[in-house]
Formats: sequence, structure tokens, C-alpha cells
Amino acid sequence: MCRWIVYSGTPVLLSQVLFQPEHSLIDQSLHSRLGVETTNGDGFGVGWYSQGLDTPAVVRDVGPAWNNRNLQEVAHHVRSGLFFAHIRATTGTAVQQTNCHPFRKDRWLWMHNGVIREFHRLRRDLALAVDPALYPDIEGSTDSELMFFLALTFGLADDPPDAVTRMAGLVESTGHRYGVQHPLQMTVAVADGESLWAFRYSSEGASRSLYFSTKVDALRALHPDTSFLREISDETRLVVSEPLGDLPGAWNGVPESSYGIVRPGQDTLHTFEPRC
Repeated sequence: MCRWIVYSGTPVLLSQVLFQPEHSLIDQSLHSRLGVETTNGDGFGVGWYSQGLDTPAVVRDVGPAWNNRNLQEVAHHVRSGLFFAHIRATTGTAVQQTNCHPFRKDRWLWMHNGVIREFHRLRRDLALAVDPALYPDIEGSTDSELMFFLALTFGLADDPPDAVTRMAGLVESTGHRYGVQHPLQMTVAVADGESLWAFRYSSEGASRSLYFSTKVDALRALHPDTSFLREISDETRLVVSEPLGDLPGAWNGVPESSYGIVRPGQDTLHTFEPRC
């Protein structure tokens, strides 16, 4: 499957998060510790928000992240306070640029780790549930992008948690109709440029790994000599498929069947349950 990371907080160079940590996302592309596959080399993507622009930028490529010179150029010269990065290990769909994450629609970014099981059987029924006005914007062939457009159909712009619960409910009900015992496995990140929502859920109750960073003020108290912590605000958060290093106290597992909201002010954690 895949690995991903979201950064939200003080604007930093992408390279500070993507390349510099001990177990950075780039290291995970070759040496994942918690993923289904050790190597995630079927493409990558980064998406970031820039101040004063209505839509995020997205750069995606089909090659592996660990030796891509364009990614290094972007990461060492782009500074952002909210960005996504994703490394892909395909679950069966083609290795092509339009299948790389993150996916973008207007101000929204979306990325996913997981799978819709038996997707080749469920795809037609799920695609027919997408708003006809949105359907022409689907570019690739992945279950992940279709999940995004189902969430958009179900009102992502108005109520992201409700839209994702309805999307997950449709996937499960459709899968069960086809005799698929555990149709959905997902960790999902979605953002609108101001807020971030991160979801962890699977039909079997054994979801892929997902972690969030400890509050910065608490980390400063634990590790006063760590320079990076002195450079970022108390609002800074990371949500990651697996920890970026072994700094004690830095990472917390996202509970099973839950979602979190990261935005200026108080972050919150909630239970997640699909509904039709």
C-alpha cells in the first residue's frame, strides 16, 4: 500500500519534513517499517497551499521518490504552512501520473492509504453514484480518487466528516451486496487550505497505521535542545502513516475508527462510523 504525511503549522521548506528527519517519507519509500510493503516506488506526489492563492499546487510523478531530482528542487525551494506528500505502492491499478496522490479539486486536497477490496467488481456501481457534474473531472483509475469524488458528491465542501462517513457507508454497502466481507481499508487526509481532517477506519477493525504529533509546547519541555521545535509555533502538527523518527514522546497513534480535525485553535478527535 502507501505512506503519506501532512504538515500543518509554521511555514517551512518542504525539504525540512520530507528529507531531513531520520525516518523521513523519502526514507520510508525504500524502508517502510509499518507498511504492507517495505518499498513504495510506484509514484509520488506533493501538494501545497501558498498564501494568497485559491487553489493548491500539485506535483506528481510515476517514478520513485528517492531519486527524483524535480522533487528535490521543489522541496528545497517551496515553503508552505500546509502540505501533503504521498508515496505510492499500487494495489492493482496502473502506475501512471493521474493515479498518483494527492488528488485536487478546487481548493481541496485528498490522499489515501488502503484499498477498496474487489474494486474491479464494485467500480461501476460506485462510479454511478458520483454527481454527473463532477464525473468528467476524474482523471485516473484508482479507488482512492473515486472515493474522493464520492465524498465531493456527498457534500465534502459543506461537512467533510459527514461526506466521508457517507462515502465509506456506500463502499461498505456496495461491497456487502457483492459478497465482499471487508470492503474498505483506509487512512485518508483531506484539507481545504485552512483545516485538515484525517480518518482511520477499516471494515475489519484492523486499520493501517496512522500517527499524530504531540503538541509542540509539550515536546519543547521534553526536548529543549531540539532546534526544529524552537522554530515552529505551538499550532504546528503532523499526521503521518508512520513516525518520522524515534524522538521519545513525539508520536501518538490515531485510535481505531476515528478521525481528527486540525485547525487554528483546539484540535479535536472523534469516533468514526460509516453510514449510508
